[in-house]
Amino acid sequence: MATMIGSGLSNQTGAAIGSHAFPVLGPIGVVAVRQYVAAIVLLAVGRPRLRSFTWWQWRPVVGLAVVFGTMNLSLYTAIDRIGLGLAVTLEFLGPLCIALATSRRRADACCALVAAAAAVTLMRPRPSADYLGMGLGLLAAVCWASYILLNRTVGRRVPGAQGSAVAAGLSALMFLPVGIAVAVHQPPTASAVAYAVTAGVLSSAVPYLADLFTLRRVPAQAFGLFMSVNPVLAALVGWVGLGQNLGWTEWTSIGAIVAANTLSILTRRG
Repeated sequence: MATMIGSGLSNQTGAAIGSHAFPVLGPIGVVAVRQYVAAIVLLAVGRPRLRSFTWWQWRPVVGLAVVFGTMNLSLYTAIDRIGLGLAVTLEFLGPLCIALATSRRRADACCALVAAAAAVTLMRPRPSADYLGMGLGLLAAVCWASYILLNRTVGRRVPGAQGSAVAAGLSALMFLPVGIAVAVHQPPTASAVAYAVTAGVLSSAVPYLADLFTLRRVPAQAFGLFMSVNPVLAALVGWVGLGQNLGWTEWTSIGAIVAANTLSILTRRG
Protein backbone atom coordinates (compact mmCIF):
# COMPACT_ATOMS: atom_id res chain seq x y z
CA MET A 1 0.00 0.00 0.00
CA ALA A 2 2.79 2.41 0.91
CA THR A 3 4.48 1.74 -2.43
CA MET A 4 1.28 2.43 -4.37
CA ILE A 5 0.61 5.64 -2.46
CA GLY A 6 4.19 6.72 -3.02
CA SER A 7 3.93 5.97 -6.73
CA GLY A 8 0.72 7.99 -7.14
CA LEU A 9 2.00 10.95 -5.15
CA SER A 10 5.32 10.85 -6.99
CA ASN A 11 3.57 10.91 -10.37
CA GLN A 12 1.31 13.84 -9.55
CA THR A 13 3.99 15.76 -7.63
CA GLY A 14 6.32 15.37 -10.59
CA ALA A 15 3.72 16.86 -12.90
CA ALA A 16 3.19 19.76 -10.48
CA ILE A 17 6.93 20.43 -10.23
CA GLY A 18 7.30 20.19 -14.00
CA SER A 19 4.65 22.89 -14.43
CA HIS A 20 7.05 25.39 -12.80
CA ALA A 21 9.24 25.05 -15.90
CA PHE A 22 6.38 25.87 -18.30
CA PRO A 23 7.13 29.63 -18.44
CA VAL A 24 10.66 28.90 -19.70
CA LEU A 25 10.48 25.56 -21.53
CA GLY A 26 6.77 25.33 -22.25
CA PRO A 27 4.88 22.05 -21.85
CA ILE A 28 6.59 20.63 -24.92
CA GLY A 29 10.06 21.29 -23.51
CA VAL A 30 9.18 19.70 -20.18
CA VAL A 31 7.72 16.67 -21.93
CA ALA A 32 10.87 16.34 -24.05
CA VAL A 33 13.01 16.17 -20.91
CA ARG A 34 10.57 13.72 -19.35
CA GLN A 35 10.84 11.47 -22.40
CA TYR A 36 14.64 11.53 -22.17
CA VAL A 37 14.55 10.51 -18.50
CA ALA A 38 12.00 7.75 -19.18
CA ALA A 39 14.15 6.42 -22.03
CA ILE A 40 17.28 6.29 -19.87
CA VAL A 41 15.50 4.42 -17.09
CA LEU A 42 13.57 1.97 -19.27
CA LEU A 43 16.50 1.19 -21.55
CA ALA A 44 18.64 0.47 -18.48
CA VAL A 45 15.98 -1.85 -17.05
CA GLY A 46 14.77 -3.48 -20.29
CA ARG A 47 18.14 -3.91 -22.04
CA PRO A 48 16.55 -4.57 -25.45
CA ARG A 49 18.25 -6.66 -28.13
CA LEU A 50 17.33 -4.65 -31.20
CA ARG A 51 18.88 -7.05 -33.71
CA SER A 52 16.46 -9.78 -32.68
CA PHE A 53 13.36 -7.65 -33.33
CA THR A 54 11.19 -8.63 -36.30
CA TRP A 55 8.87 -6.32 -38.25
CA TRP A 56 5.93 -8.05 -36.55
CA GLN A 57 7.38 -6.84 -33.24
CA TRP A 58 8.47 -3.40 -34.44
CA ARG A 59 5.00 -2.33 -35.59
CA PRO A 60 3.28 -2.13 -32.15
CA VAL A 61 6.50 -0.81 -30.58
CA VAL A 62 6.58 2.15 -32.97
CA GLY A 63 2.88 2.76 -32.36
CA LEU A 64 3.51 2.67 -28.61
CA ALA A 65 6.30 5.23 -28.99
CA VAL A 66 4.03 7.66 -30.85
CA VAL A 67 1.20 7.22 -28.37
CA PHE A 68 3.58 7.57 -25.40
CA GLY A 69 4.86 10.94 -26.59
CA THR A 70 1.45 12.23 -27.67
CA MET A 71 -0.12 11.21 -24.36
CA ASN A 72 2.43 13.10 -22.26
CA LEU A 73 2.41 16.17 -24.51
CA SER A 74 -1.37 16.46 -24.55
CA LEU A 75 -1.57 15.89 -20.77
CA TYR A 76 1.07 18.46 -19.86
CA THR A 77 -0.41 21.03 -22.24
CA ALA A 78 -3.82 20.38 -20.66
CA ILE A 79 -2.29 20.82 -17.19
CA ASP A 80 -0.92 24.18 -18.31
CA ARG A 81 -4.38 25.29 -19.46
CA ILE A 82 -6.92 23.75 -17.07
CA GLY A 83 -4.92 22.65 -14.03
CA LEU A 84 -3.56 19.36 -12.74
CA GLY A 85 -6.72 17.93 -11.15
CA LEU A 86 -9.06 18.38 -14.12
CA ALA A 87 -6.45 17.32 -16.68
CA VAL A 88 -5.63 14.06 -14.89
CA THR A 89 -9.34 13.35 -14.29
CA LEU A 90 -10.13 13.70 -17.99
CA GLU A 91 -7.11 11.56 -18.87
CA PHE A 92 -8.33 8.88 -16.45
CA LEU A 93 -11.47 8.45 -18.57
CA GLY A 94 -9.28 6.53 -21.04
CA PRO A 95 -8.48 3.47 -18.92
CA LEU A 96 -11.91 3.69 -17.30
CA CYS A 97 -13.58 3.39 -20.71
CA ILE A 98 -11.35 0.42 -21.57
CA ALA A 99 -12.39 -1.34 -18.36
CA LEU A 100 -16.10 -0.64 -18.81
CA ALA A 101 -16.20 -1.34 -22.55
CA THR A 102 -14.94 -4.89 -22.08
CA SER A 103 -17.80 -5.75 -19.72
CA ARG A 104 -21.43 -6.60 -20.39
CA ARG A 105 -22.62 -6.32 -16.80
CA ARG A 106 -25.44 -3.96 -15.83
CA ALA A 107 -23.38 -2.61 -12.93
CA ASP A 108 -20.67 -1.52 -15.35
CA ALA A 109 -23.24 0.08 -17.64
CA CYS A 110 -24.44 2.15 -14.66
CA CYS A 111 -20.85 3.06 -13.81
CA ALA A 112 -20.30 4.17 -17.39
CA LEU A 113 -23.36 6.43 -17.22
CA VAL A 114 -22.14 7.96 -13.95
CA ALA A 115 -18.67 8.59 -15.40
CA ALA A 116 -20.14 10.08 -18.58
CA ALA A 117 -22.42 12.40 -16.60
CA ALA A 118 -19.47 13.52 -14.46
CA ALA A 119 -17.35 14.18 -17.57
CA VAL A 120 -20.16 16.25 -19.14
CA THR A 121 -20.43 18.22 -15.90
CA LEU A 122 -16.70 18.92 -15.90
CA MET A 123 -16.90 20.15 -19.49
CA ARG A 124 -20.14 22.11 -19.12
CA PRO A 125 -20.34 25.45 -21.00
CA ARG A 126 -19.34 28.45 -18.90
CA PRO A 127 -17.54 31.75 -19.54
CA SER A 128 -14.23 30.56 -18.07
CA ALA A 129 -14.21 27.17 -19.80
CA ASP A 130 -11.04 26.31 -21.71
CA TYR A 131 -12.33 23.91 -24.35
CA LEU A 132 -8.94 23.45 -25.98
CA GLY A 133 -7.48 22.40 -22.64
CA MET A 134 -10.38 20.01 -22.07
CA GLY A 135 -9.99 18.64 -25.57
CA LEU A 136 -6.31 17.98 -24.90
CA GLY A 137 -7.28 16.19 -21.68
CA LEU A 138 -9.61 13.95 -23.68
CA LEU A 139 -6.87 13.39 -26.26
CA ALA A 140 -4.65 12.24 -23.39
CA ALA A 141 -7.45 9.87 -22.38
CA VAL A 142 -7.61 8.38 -25.89
CA CYS A 143 -3.83 8.03 -25.88
CA TRP A 144 -3.83 6.33 -22.47
CA ALA A 145 -6.44 3.86 -23.66
CA SER A 146 -4.38 3.21 -26.79
CA TYR A 147 -1.27 2.92 -24.62
CA ILE A 148 -2.91 0.15 -22.58
CA LEU A 149 -4.00 -1.79 -25.66
CA LEU A 150 -0.64 -1.41 -27.41
CA ASN A 151 1.24 -2.35 -24.25
CA ARG A 152 -0.71 -5.61 -24.15
CA THR A 153 0.24 -6.34 -27.74
CA VAL A 154 3.88 -5.43 -27.16
CA GLY A 155 3.93 -7.57 -24.02
CA ARG A 156 2.70 -10.58 -26.01
CA ARG A 157 5.13 -10.10 -28.88
CA VAL A 158 8.29 -8.88 -27.13
CA PRO A 159 9.79 -10.62 -24.08
CA GLY A 160 10.26 -8.79 -20.79
CA ALA A 161 10.39 -5.00 -20.75
CA GLN A 162 12.30 -4.78 -24.02
CA GLY A 163 9.33 -3.50 -26.02
CA SER A 164 8.48 -0.72 -23.58
CA ALA A 165 12.15 0.24 -23.36
CA VAL A 166 12.52 0.55 -27.14
CA ALA A 167 9.25 2.51 -27.37
CA ALA A 168 10.54 4.95 -24.74
CA GLY A 169 13.82 5.28 -26.62
CA LEU A 170 12.07 5.97 -29.93
CA SER A 171 9.80 8.52 -28.27
CA ALA A 172 12.85 10.27 -26.83
CA LEU A 173 14.43 10.38 -30.30
CA MET A 174 11.24 11.93 -31.70
CA PHE A 175 11.47 14.67 -29.08
CA LEU A 176 15.20 15.27 -29.60
CA PRO A 177 14.70 17.90 -32.34
CA VAL A 178 12.03 19.50 -30.15
CA GLY A 179 14.41 19.76 -27.21
CA ILE A 180 17.11 21.28 -29.40
CA ALA A 181 14.66 23.79 -30.91
CA VAL A 182 13.39 24.83 -27.48
CA ALA A 183 16.95 25.25 -26.17
CA VAL A 184 18.00 27.34 -29.18
CA HIS A 185 14.88 29.52 -29.24
CA GLN A 186 14.94 30.24 -25.52
CA PRO A 187 18.02 29.07 -23.61
CA PRO A 188 16.73 27.30 -20.50
CA THR A 189 17.65 28.39 -17.01
CA ALA A 190 19.24 25.96 -14.56
CA SER A 191 16.12 25.99 -12.40
CA ALA A 192 13.83 25.21 -15.35
CA VAL A 193 15.98 22.25 -16.37
CA ALA A 194 16.04 21.05 -12.75
CA TYR A 195 12.25 21.24 -12.58
CA ALA A 196 11.89 19.31 -15.85
CA VAL A 197 14.39 16.62 -14.86
CA THR A 198 12.70 16.25 -11.47
CA ALA A 199 9.38 15.82 -13.26
CA GLY A 200 10.92 13.14 -15.42
CA VAL A 201 12.28 11.26 -12.42
CA LEU A 202 9.15 11.56 -10.27
CA SER A 203 6.59 11.05 -13.07
CA SER A 204 8.43 8.42 -15.12
CA ALA A 205 11.27 6.64 -13.34
CA VAL A 206 9.82 6.32 -9.83
CA PRO A 207 6.25 5.26 -10.86
CA TYR A 208 7.54 2.74 -13.39
CA LEU A 209 9.88 1.04 -10.94
CA ALA A 210 7.35 1.25 -8.11
CA ASP A 211 4.58 -0.25 -10.26
CA LEU A 212 6.92 -3.00 -11.43
CA PHE A 213 7.63 -3.85 -7.78
CA THR A 214 3.98 -3.56 -6.73
CA LEU A 215 2.47 -5.71 -9.49
CA ARG A 216 4.65 -8.62 -8.38
CA ARG A 217 3.07 -8.57 -4.92
CA VAL A 218 -0.38 -6.99 -5.26
CA PRO A 219 -3.35 -8.48 -7.19
CA ALA A 220 -4.16 -6.65 -10.42
CA GLN A 221 -7.65 -5.74 -9.17
CA ALA A 222 -6.27 -4.14 -6.00
CA PHE A 223 -3.76 -2.24 -8.10
CA GLY A 224 -6.50 -1.03 -10.43
CA LEU A 225 -8.59 0.03 -7.46
CA PHE A 226 -5.80 2.20 -6.13
CA MET A 227 -5.09 3.67 -9.57
CA SER A 228 -8.60 5.10 -9.56
CA VAL A 229 -7.57 7.43 -6.72
CA ASN A 230 -5.06 9.23 -8.95
CA PRO A 231 -7.49 12.00 -10.02
CA VAL A 232 -8.09 12.82 -6.36
CA LEU A 233 -4.35 12.83 -5.66
CA ALA A 234 -3.82 15.12 -8.65
CA ALA A 235 -6.52 17.52 -7.46
CA LEU A 236 -5.03 17.59 -3.96
CA VAL A 237 -1.48 18.14 -5.23
CA GLY A 238 -2.73 20.88 -7.57
CA TRP A 239 -4.58 22.52 -4.68
CA VAL A 240 -1.80 22.30 -2.09
CA GLY A 241 1.24 22.67 -4.34
CA LEU A 242 -0.01 24.99 -7.08
CA GLY A 243 -2.95 26.79 -5.48
CA GLN A 244 -5.34 25.46 -8.13
CA ASN A 245 -8.66 25.65 -6.30
CA LEU A 246 -11.61 23.64 -7.57
CA GLY A 247 -15.28 24.33 -6.95
CA TRP A 248 -17.68 21.87 -5.36
CA THR A 249 -18.98 20.90 -8.80
CA GLU A 250 -15.52 19.88 -9.97
CA TRP A 251 -14.80 17.97 -6.76
CA THR A 252 -18.15 16.18 -7.04
CA SER A 253 -17.47 15.22 -10.65
CA ILE A 254 -13.99 13.94 -9.83
CA GLY A 255 -15.45 11.93 -6.94
CA ALA A 256 -18.14 10.47 -9.20
CA ILE A 257 -15.59 9.29 -11.77
CA VAL A 258 -13.44 7.73 -9.05
CA ALA A 259 -16.52 6.13 -7.47
CA ALA A 260 -17.62 4.68 -10.83
CA ASN A 261 -14.29 2.94 -11.30
CA THR A 262 -14.18 1.79 -7.67
CA LEU A 263 -17.70 0.34 -7.83
CA SER A 264 -16.92 -1.44 -11.08
CA ILE A 265 -13.84 -3.11 -9.60
CA LEU A 266 -15.43 -4.02 -6.27
CA THR A 267 -18.52 -5.57 -7.85
CA ARG A 268 -16.30 -7.48 -10.23
CA ARG A 269 -14.60 -9.09 -7.28
CA GLY A 270 -17.89 -10.43 -6.12
